[in-house]
Amino acid sequence: MPGRRADPPGSRAYASRRPADPSGRRAAPPRRHAGPHPAPARPPAYRRWGLAGPLVPAPDRPDRPSAPRAVRPGLAPVVDRVATRDNVVFLTFDDGAEKDPGFVRMVRELRLPVSMFLTDSVVGPGYGHLARLREVGVTVQNHTLDHTALRGLPYAGQRAEICGQQDKLKQRFGVRPTLFRPPYGVYDTTTLRAAADCGIAAVVLWRASMGADGFRPAAATASASVTGAATATAGDRLRPGDIVHAHVRGRGPGRLDGATLTRVTVGLLRRIQEQGLTVGRLEDYL
Repeated sequence: MPGRRADPPGSRAYASRRPADPSGRRAAPPRRHAGPHPAPARPPAYRRWGLAGPLVPAPDRPDRPSAPRAVRPGLAPVVDRVATRDNVVFLTFDDGAEKDPGFVRMVRELRLPVSMFLTDSVVGPGYGHLARLREVGVTVQNHTLDHTALRGLPYAGQRAEICGQQDKLKQRFGVRPTLFRPPYGVYDTTTLRAAADCGIAAVVLWRASMGADGFRPAAATASASVTGAATATAGDRLRPGDIVHAHVRGRGPGRLDGATLTRVTVGLLRRIQEQGLTVGRLEDYL
């Protein structure tokens, strides 16, 4: 009708004049948004990290032997596995070169027991990152000041490398380590004497190694005793009590950069779960 004012959109009169759909029914009014949708449920931590299931917790009361014994008095004992009936293996990482924040998140979310054997010259300015790892439960242990191959060096030089790093870690974290890993896994009787004199309870080697180039039993790694002989595990299977070594610094295609350590650790955790094992804290058993 001339001069009639248009009905505003949304009014009943406006809605009554909307054209009908082909079936002859009047079109329904547009649906109004009812509010924000609830956030989707966050997947559990093990799925976020690509695991088939949650990690089984290690026993509250570890089945552990008495303290390891040295071959002779005055020498630190050497261990590459723990004699235990618990279905646990132990994850150890060397040097402290990797600075991946994702690794910190993974350790926190999975409550992963980890031991880090630190070299002062490799960590460099990264002690802040190691402090964050300690906040989520990682323990720090001794891997010398300068990553020097100790076998054959005089007592004074070996003691300086081991005791010097004891002092550095005490200064940084307020804790003096009780475990020591010699660089490259090589040592001699002088190493064991110097380690004992520096307050080390055990020299820690390993039964298997995991890196960017895959899993290797100890027979294929550089873990060497005084005589240079490596101990072997059965095939590529882990056994309860085995100590596993993951190197956080390398050369060539096996070098761990960026988030590689996190991916390597996830692969190792899958292998551990597939073999019916879980991860224990090494310091709870030694």
